[in-house]
Amino acid sequence: MQTVGLAQQIIEHRGIPTASITLLEGITRKIRPPRALAVPYPLGFPLGEAHNADLQTTILRALLALLERTDVPILETYERSNV
Repeated sequence: MQTVGLAQQIIEHRGIPTASITLLEGITRKIRPPRALAVPYPLGFPLGEAHNADLQTTILRALLALLERTDVPILETYERSNV
């Protein structure tokens, strides 16, 4: 995540908004990338359950919604009840 967070900061400096999904909220809180969505799933499953298109679409929409925000840095937590 550290490398991703640093890359996000460089890209943002060039005027391109970025957002990432994180499975390690504590580390992400320390790195402070511009926009991140913390998800409550195990490593290897950033979009949740396999073959659950509704859940995966909901997570991606929550992530993309962060791109519209300018109050960075943002670390938003995705709640399972969103689906």
